[in-house]
Amino acid sequence: MSDFQNLLPINGSWKTDVTNWIQEDIPSFDFGGFVVGTDAKGATLLCKADGVLCGIPFAQEVYDQCGLQVEWLYKEGVMLKPSETETGKIPIAKIHGPARNILQAERLSLNILSRSSGIATASRTIIEKARESGYTGTIAGTRKTTPGLRRLEKYSMLVGGCDTHRYDLSSMVMLKDNHIWSTGSISKAVGSARSVCGFAVKIEVECQSEEEADEAISSGADVIMLDNFTNEELKICARSLKTRWKGEKNFLLECSGGLTLQNIDSYLSNDIDIYSTSSIHQGTKAIDFSLKIDH
Repeated sequence: MSDFQNLLPINGSWKTDVTNWIQEDIPSFDFGGFVVGTDAKGATLLCKADGVLCGIPFAQEVYDQCGLQVEWLYKEGVMLKPSETETGKIPIAKIHGPARNILQAERLSLNILSRSSGIATASRTIIEKARESGYTGTIAGTRKTTPGLRRLEKYSMLVGGCDTHRYDLSSMVMLKDNHIWSTGSISKAVGSARSVCGFAVKIEVECQSEEEADEAISSGADVIMLDNFTNEELKICARSLKTRWKGEKNFLLECSGGLTLQNIDSYLSNDIDIYSTSSIHQGTKAIDFSLKIDH
């Protein structure tokens, strides 16, 4: 199985994110570092809540830039259950280096692992629920990511087993209500988009009704987003569209709008190819980690 770290570019551009995060945390003086000095110390990184371990490459880069040696005891993507242990904690890494360096890296690395593991856990939970309900299609995140953390958050979705959807405005054309209103019609918007994005970039259109979906399909849209339909309206519309256009047009159907772990099973239908939700990365519960100097 390929290592998730292989997703990250070898040119190291993502490492600049880590450099900036360290700079944000230590903009001038490290007073705590002065207190502890540079005596060689060991430390243990602990997982204290059940969840999918995620964010190791980013945490490792923090340790690398802080001049530390790290031995990871678990691999990216494994499900950890400290609640089933006597102590309620699972050691996941051993860290060695100067005391001040360990403590400089401590909070940043914990924050990365907590946020990343939280998203991976939410992603794993919702995809497993969908599979248990018999759904065979795609569950995807959205572009409603935290500014400055998109790479980390999209990466975490993948580790958890969900699709990232489009990464940015250059990855796919998504024509929403504001695009349609500004252009005048779905047909005009799709035609204009196709004239510049060519054959290699997909065009998705947000539709509020079956009539709008028909116009988008006939205009050549690749993905039809049925937005904010009720669960029953969604299933009826999806079946109608798939039946009516069978053999004439190739397209994917997507459902979006207010989907969460609590309600997604009532919307699931294999006539829908993609369900997109921001619930796997917005407001997700952080997984608790801590770091303790060995003493």
